[in-house]
Amino acid sequence: MAEDDRAERARTREFFAVRAAGWDAKFPDDGPRYAAAIAELAPGEGAFVIDAGCGTGRALPLLRDAVGPRGTVLGVDLTPEMLAVASAHRPVAALVQADCARLPLPDGVADLVFGAGLIAHLPGPAEGLRELARVTAPGGRLALYHPIGRAALAARHGRALTPDDLRAEPNLRPLLAANGWRTLSYTDTDERFLAVAERV
Repeated sequence: MAEDDRAERARTREFFAVRAAGWDAKFPDDGPRYAAAIAELAPGEGAFVIDAGCGTGRALPLLRDAVGPRGTVLGVDLTPEMLAVASAHRPVAALVQADCARLPLPDGVADLVFGAGLIAHLPGPAEGLRELARVTAPGGRLALYHPIGRAALAARHGRALTPDDLRAEPNLRPLLAANGWRTLSYTDTDERFLAVAERV
């Protein structure tokens, strides 16, 4: 791993570690939006779903309900403090502390990878997307999600959208295509961001 990547991962871990305990309280109204997105994705009874960058696990109970008792839900996060909150408050899934660019999983196991806010926190987006493709079965899907869209998120942080934004459709589609994915749909409104791609 390059020194720059190590430093970026350390910064990501540090950023989320100090915010883990109060994370859910910052976003108390996101639940219905998560529920709507996961219902639309409909992973199905018995599916294997990875919540990549699961954080405090807000999506985990919804994913568990969607796949039923025969399904598998695996939450993966780089930050142990986030996983501790997920384990304490949402003990419905297996949790693994791991880098989403180096997953301790065999090839082709996942039917769906759900990544809420993930793409902006991958130090090497191409590397991360390739790894997520590796662990996803052909025809499986990747859902890159955020409960508010790009413009609303930029406004929340007091900045303007720029053409180099990784999640802008002209940037994201070719990035996905170069790393094992075919874009199926792209939605970016004030109410949500959801890009869905299929493993090719």
